[in-house]
Amino acid sequence: MDNNDTKRISRLTGILMQLQSKRILTSTTLAKKFGVSIRTIYRDIKALEQAGVPILSEEGKGYSLMEGYRIPPVMFTENEANALITIEQIVRNNSDSSLITAYTDAISKIKSVLLYAAQDKVELLANRIAVSPAMQNNHTSSSLTVIQNALTAFKVLNITYLSEKAQETARRIEPFALYYTLQESWALIAYCHLRKDYRMFRLDRIIKVEVLELSFKPHELTLASYLKNKEKNFKTPDT
Repeated sequence: MDNNDTKRISRLTGILMQLQSKRILTSTTLAKKFGVSIRTIYRDIKALEQAGVPILSEEGKGYSLMEGYRIPPVMFTENEANALITIEQIVRNNSDSSLITAYTDAISKIKSVLLYAAQDKVELLANRIAVSPAMQNNHTSSSLTVIQNALTAFKVLNITYLSEKAQETARRIEPFALYYTLQESWALIAYCHLRKDYRMFRLDRIIKVEVLELSFKPHELTLASYLKNKEKNFKTPDT
């Protein structure tokens, strides 16, 4: 399978998810969403139909799925869906772009398995929730999901870090935990090979991150004990 085949399979899956999350979608909307021509969308829709997906076409309106057609077979209660939609509005104001992208994609998949009546309700709720501008900050990052994956896979990271004094240093670290405050946004608690101790690194000051094919043993330290030890003189990053 070449790269074009992989891209098309990914796009077909994405189109199916989009159709499940909306009542009606036009070919123009889908073309803009996936960055392809309308003619390509026509071919993709035909391919999905040939694969047995019950797509309904309304002239002058667009495409929709036959009511009751759902993949995967996972259902959410209305309260569960509402909780996720509420959190979505907070995540969209988060400072890490990788988290926003991942959560937005996840919410799209969640919406796709809801019945049309429930979809209308969660869309209404999403339009009736606002997040105060006071929660926003100027700290931005894009490495949260990469760090999360390394943390759960016990992979060592190489990072280029910018200190408070604007000095760049290369660090080899073992990701341990993530810490969040409204003032400082996301920070990574990690064992630093350079300092031979645990340090805290603000994600917006991590200039570059590289996941190494080098594993480390899970830390015996717990997050609760770490925070308890730092409670009296806890300061952010690398102090």
